[in-house]
Amino acid sequence: MARLTLSEGRPLPDAVVEAVITHPDRSVRGRFACNPHVDPGLRLRLIDDPEWTVRALLSDGPALPLHIAPAPLPDWAVLHMIRTYGDELQGGLGFTRQVSTGFMWSALSHPDPKVRLMGISWRGVPDDVREALFADPDEKVRKRARDWVRDEDPQWVEQQLPPHSCHGRTDGLLNGALSRKVIENVLTAPAAEDERAMIASNPTLPADVVALLSADPDAEVRREIAGHPRLSQEGRRALGADPDPLVRRCTAHRRDLEPDELRALAADPDPRVRLAASMHPALTDAERAAIDYEVPMDEPFVPGIPSRVPGDPGELRRDALSGHPMLRRRAARDRFLPPDLVARLAADADLGVRVLLAQNHPEAPAALLLRSFLEYTGRKREHLLLRADFPSAGLARYAGDEDPAVRALACRDPETAAETVDKLTRDPDPRVRAAAAAHPKLPPARLAELLDDEELAHHAAANPALDPVVMRRLVASAAG
Repeated sequence: MARLTLSEGRPLPDAVVEAVITHPDRSVRGRFACNPHVDPGLRLRLIDDPEWTVRALLSDGPALPLHIAPAPLPDWAVLHMIRTYGDELQGGLGFTRQVSTGFMWSALSHPDPKVRLMGISWRGVPDDVREALFADPDEKVRKRARDWVRDEDPQWVEQQLPPHSCHGRTDGLLNGALSRKVIENVLTAPAAEDERAMIASNPTLPADVVALLSADPDAEVRREIAGHPRLSQEGRRALGADPDPLVRRCTAHRRDLEPDELRALAADPDPRVRLAASMHPALTDAERAAIDYEVPMDEPFVPGIPSRVPGDPGELRRDALSGHPMLRRRAARDRFLPPDLVARLAADADLGVRVLLAQNHPEAPAALLLRSFLEYTGRKREHLLLRADFPSAGLARYAGDEDPAVRALACRDPETAAETVDKLTRDPDPRVRAAAAAHPKLPPARLAELLDDEELAHHAAANPALDPVVMRRLVASAAG
């Protein structure tokens, strides 16, 4: 177990890197190929490894949480892998996460059809680029382009929609273009009780159905309708000059929801519906404040999957400056939030705003990362520790904290005293013991002892104070 850590679980000295890359055991090389702790340039030394399993692991990339993007591979390496690896080695999410945004955009018009094929995985592609792909000289490119947008065809969705409740049906009702027949079937003979709520969030829902569902007896349906995202072109033209300012604002924000319907939802007896209505973009902060809504504090503040494409900067700024905590939370999730708003939201009075900013923004201040970890104890708290800017200095003071997750922070401080580290390897909590086993101040005798400890050997092998001679011996033992 300890020797495997040397190839997959930690940075390595140059001499050990050479031993791993040239190791005869493909499992050792393969684990190094997806090591998240080493520079992509080192992993790319295995780009033409003779074993397909090693190349596959390199293609799939480091095993990181979805909200943390691995360091992008150089464009030349991506191009080489597309052209020389089989489709099964470079077609998955792990590969595309390692591709730079610039390469992904340029791939759509690349002269090599294999590269264009890989690039067809974006939403929000400009219409002229889409049309060019639909007319591409390569048949596979044309087919991939058509397949990618087929859920925009209501008839295709209708034909493919499973008649029984399942993941495929749920995805179609939530995201596909809905035909009138599909909508009527959901309204009259749904395959599951929650299907009206599913279509209530679908942006292709016609205005008359939005109106119908805004008065639905199910509060969950009304809550979804309160945030419905689309108004028809005809509706915008008809309502754009209305004397009622709320009518004009509803129109400007492209909502099917009519002003009277919005007013009714804002006074709904269900607090969740009122909360959803209070976030409608047509409202002013004064109008939001007049709604009796409650901000939930029991929901998890977790990292999301980062978008590669920025949204409307005006809407983002409006949300960040709003008096409504839920809108500020929405802004805090956006990785494209500019520096001035990052600084503002880092000091926000709402815990959810601060933690969501810490969880999602690549430039979240180090002090905010630490504060969020100390104050937030909900789901995905530990992901804050994966942030590269999480501080290490001064954490020794937490070695005696009653919360074991906070005690373990002391093991991130390089100045924590050796006797304290030794003591923490005997802590009653396994997380604390594991963290202490990897601390560079761990006394050598205790480190050697832990390499033979069934529980802590894996973590001790990740200790940067480990002698390179011992590292090479452990790597070499993998062949045995």
